[in-house]
Amino acid sequence: MNNNKVEIRYCGTVHRVESGIRIDDFLRSINGEISDTVLSALVNRRQVMLDFPLRGEVDLELVSFGDREGESVYKRSVCLIFYEACYQLYPGVRTVIGQSLGNCYHYQLRGEHPELEEMAAAIENKMVELFREKRPFRRETVTIEEAEKHCRERGCDDKLQLLATRRSSTVHTISCGDFVDLAYGPCAPHTGCCPTFGVMPFEDGLLLRFPRRADRNHLPHFTPRQLLYNTYVEARRWQELLGVQNVGQLNQLCLDGGSGHIIRIAEGLHEKKIAQIADEILSRSPRIRLVTIAGPSSSGKTTFAKRLGIQLWVNGIDMITLSLDNYYVNRDDTPRDEQGRLDFESLEAIDLELFHRHLADLLAGREVLTPRFDFVTGRRSPEIDWVPLQLEDHQVLSIEGIHGLNDRLTKTVPRNQKYRIFISALSQLAIDDHNRIFTADARLVRRIVRDNLFRGFNAERTLDLWETVRRGEGKWIFPFQEQADVMFNSALVYEPAVLKVFAERFLLHVPKTNPAYTEAFRLLKHLSMFVPIFPDEVPQTYILREFIGGSTFKY
Repeated sequence: MNNNKVEIRYCGTVHRVESGIRIDDFLRSINGEISDTVLSALVNRRQVMLDFPLRGEVDLELVSFGDREGESVYKRSVCLIFYEACYQLYPGVRTVIGQSLGNCYHYQLRGEHPELEEMAAAIENKMVELFREKRPFRRETVTIEEAEKHCRERGCDDKLQLLATRRSSTVHTISCGDFVDLAYGPCAPHTGCCPTFGVMPFEDGLLLRFPRRADRNHLPHFTPRQLLYNTYVEARRWQELLGVQNVGQLNQLCLDGGSGHIIRIAEGLHEKKIAQIADEILSRSPRIRLVTIAGPSSSGKTTFAKRLGIQLWVNGIDMITLSLDNYYVNRDDTPRDEQGRLDFESLEAIDLELFHRHLADLLAGREVLTPRFDFVTGRRSPEIDWVPLQLEDHQVLSIEGIHGLNDRLTKTVPRNQKYRIFISALSQLAIDDHNRIFTADARLVRRIVRDNLFRGFNAERTLDLWETVRRGEGKWIFPFQEQADVMFNSALVYEPAVLKVFAERFLLHVPKTNPAYTEAFRLLKHLSMFVPIFPDEVPQTYILREFIGGSTFKY
């Protein structure tokens, strides 16, 4: 092949042009002006900015607002505009990224600053100015030494710690002005591609608001989720206690031999929280007959239920667990979503008639044969393998599954006889002060590992299903989370370092020709930031064992 030419397959046509041409220059040469809804591109399924030079043989796809890959680009770009505005207006204030609340990011503020209302209005106005300027987002490649010098001058210890374990001799930076950040993914071509955002005060900091993927021009109404926010604040305090708030701090502790200490303290905090929940259930005894444990995929519901059962037993309460996973209809009967794909998250994927009959019988003290579901075959096991279950007067029944907070599931049980628990992996670990780890990524990596080891699904299959899973969670799970009596955060600050040992190998199996490769490549880059922790450091009763194996609990 001629090294002076690049072969670009784009929109069904092959183009041969000069090697090294930037994507944006190529697009202008054949399409004219580029729409400001185009945010990035996929080059051989790897996501890049539009300034990326093309060489060799290229399959080129555009990523626009509304695409799954475009959502993170838009949010990352708006965040950089926010940081630039903060740096110009309040250079002495340190903004620290925190949790995701709905379609918003919450920021803490460190240092002297004006009233939050005044600050929010000033920052938003400055961001509007930057949007109107259509400033380009500039990506540069610098040496590690140059990046470290910049971080030292700006007092960015969080980034310095992260750079200390970076394997490459160079690093990408990104900016749209004076604020320069380390680049963890592509940004839009210019600030004019980000017309919709908002800044408002909330609790002890500021909320940076984003539009939903379906509508770039409007901000959704913000509804405070107090239970969710309180759970995040609790997680933040725990991580402050541990001294691990970002990836660089976690890596340094691992290198210093402190991973065992972190594991024990993190799990001690989990056990204390579970014991508190058990005490609360005891305080409502004997009214409570049913404990529901709900949460999204891979949140650790099963292990949590078993550990809660131990703490309830300490309190003199025997908890009998009924898993919703065993009430799935056969895969052939599973409902399908709008795209015609199997919708495992739908409530209709549960055999509700059988479940309601069994629930009524159990609460009435009658014995029932409970089904077993084989996830490898996708079918309910033969009735000869079903397990008898009966609820005695001194026992409570526990239901764990994604729909545990949905009234349709337990509509025949009075409210005062139910105790509702919502569980999810709400990671508070940030990459650094300005870049967060997607909350759903913790569960996705857990699921990739578990599906490979125990459910007969490779990483390609898990990634292919993930978008459907997320849509189902948005419809069937998260709308009910504020109805819970308590929220339990199953995220463990050290878990990415353990899961990395398994997940990297599974993700490397995803072929480059598969659409899932885009997400696999992103996750591999994400996991590369972590110093690994060997799995044998994780005791056998901990929630993480549900995903990596070796638990003393039977599933």
